Amino acid sequence: MPADAATETSDSDLVRAAVRGETRAFETLYRRHVPRIYGTVLRLSGFDHGRAEELVQEAFVTAWRKLDGFRHQSAFGTWMYRLAVNTALMAVRSRNADPVTDLDSDQLPESGEEPFCPAEREELERAIATLPPRARAVLVLHDVEGWKHGDIAEELGIASGTSKAQLHRARALLRDALGERP
Repeated sequence: MPADAATETSDSDLVRAAVRGETRAFETLYRRHVPRIYGTVLRLSGFDHGRAEELVQEAFVTAWRKLDGFRHQSAFGTWMYRLAVNTALMAVRSRNADPVTDLDSDQLPESGEEPFCPAEREELERAIATLPPRARAVLVLHDVEGWKHGDIAEELGIASGTSKAQLHRARALLRDALGERP
């Protein structure tokens, strides 16, 4: 499919084409959605690039297998994002997501406008990477991704109050790691 046609094709049309076996359609879906998904999974994995890539691949393979069950009740991007977050959170629950503490600045994810200078951003990303996996997951989902505590609690299989406590703990650990006072 030509590049200009791919940009005009909706995700729903691409899903239908992929279900029919058109692998290029799924490839287009992948290219559209992998940047956001990778950024989130990277944060959830403690900035372990190799682990994040594995988890993103696992999520997209799962999506390919389950694509015929996609009901179009939500946007494909929302469904895919949720599937990838679930994949990453399962890794957090199983403690396979050990924090990475030895990051190089060129390993950090790129994004748009940054409220921090590069050195501050690197320091913050390092501090987030050292958080315990569950506290890191709550912090990323709440403060970065904008999830509500009820949704986080449901996803992690914890009480809403535990999610709030984990967020408080994560923020306190970040303040300590960054040398700030409350």
